[in-house]
Amino acid sequence: MRVQICAVGRLRGGPERSLIDDYLTRFDRTGRALALGPAQIHEVEDKKGGGMSAEAPLLSRAIPKGALICTLDERGKMLSSPDFATLMARWRDEGRSDVAFVIGGADGIDPALRAQADTSLSFGKMVWPHMLVRVMLAEQLYRAASILAGSPYHRV
Repeated sequence: MRVQICAVGRLRGGPERSLIDDYLTRFDRTGRALALGPAQIHEVEDKKGGGMSAEAPLLSRAIPKGALICTLDERGKMLSSPDFATLMARWRDEGRSDVAFVIGGADGIDPALRAQADTSLSFGKMVWPHMLVRVMLAEQLYRAASILAGSPYHRV
């Protein structure tokens, strides 16, 4: 099951980029034997500053046809890491070929695009900068693959 991270904004070099690259490399390596991955990032940018409504069509075009859509949103469901791993395995076992994790810009995700999502996840009740959400998602993808592989990375 391929993983697409569809996000608003271009992430330049720096600590966030290094962390994302590291975790996604680990995810691809660990997930390959589990039929998870590869992971790709699709960055979109509204150069005119139109906010959520202008970002929504750009994000929609980045989502592969037929992909399961999972938004990252503070209103979403909070899961433990083992529960997230189980969810990833369930999607894979259901035959989903693509899952698209959608991360909005500074104002969030347009309500119309949120309504199209199959599910929505939250990394807590606090609002996180969208660049950090990418890092947290990349780490949780690697952690999920590690849990499913029986690796000691995730300690209970």
